[in-house]
Amino acid sequence: MGKQLSFTTRQMTTHLFELLDYQKLGPIYCYEGGAEFWRAKRVPCQRLGLRLAESLVRKLRRGGRSLYVGAGVAELPCLVAETYDLDRQVEPYNLRRTEVAVLNRACRGTPITFRAKPAERARAPFDHLWIVSVLNDPERFPDLSALSYGNANPVTFHLARFEQQRRLVRVLVGRCLAKLSLPGLVTTSIEEVIWIAEWCHRHNIPYHVERRCYPTALVGDPVCFMWIG
Repeated sequence: MGKQLSFTTRQMTTHLFELLDYQKLGPIYCYEGGAEFWRAKRVPCQRLGLRLAESLVRKLRRGGRSLYVGAGVAELPCLVAETYDLDRQVEPYNLRRTEVAVLNRACRGTPITFRAKPAERARAPFDHLWIVSVLNDPERFPDLSALSYGNANPVTFHLARFEQQRRLVRVLVGRCLAKLSLPGLVTTSIEEVIWIAEWCHRHNIPYHVERRCYPTALVGDPVCFMWIG
């Protein structure tokens, strides 16, 4: 039987979700109807997050380090599980300063601290990289995201902007993966696997994508695990 999440992790996760200021989080995650959004998503976000966290802790060693790129509310269960069940160091990064302030206020008194700066500044090495719904973010990479999800209009598609966004994604992927000790684990969405795989091919590094995927409550992109090196 696989490792189960501890009572402490489940209790702490519930406690943090109760402390979050959903009024301030509403406009960040939903331009209209933020209150209704969180009323519908809060419980599934916690439940699915704990399910993913339980799978994650079975794959990671005790005492390691994890880099979380673009981490927010949905990542809280995994961050808590790594911290309390595996005694690991977690470094979550998020460029949305308002969300970081809300998260850090809820996490006050815990070892979890969100950083409102680029993840590329993190100090290596890490044995686990979390990068979920970052490389296809419609706000940061609108043209790339539209093409990834099959929503690009061939008449109005802006090729030059897409090329620029693709270069930015490749740089981001390269800088983050360069911090990963090999062999290492990458948690990402199935839509973003191609970016990780492309980096591995360019550097002649073997990788393996696990077949099982895990549903998410907020963005809807299934999450999977990749073993690098």
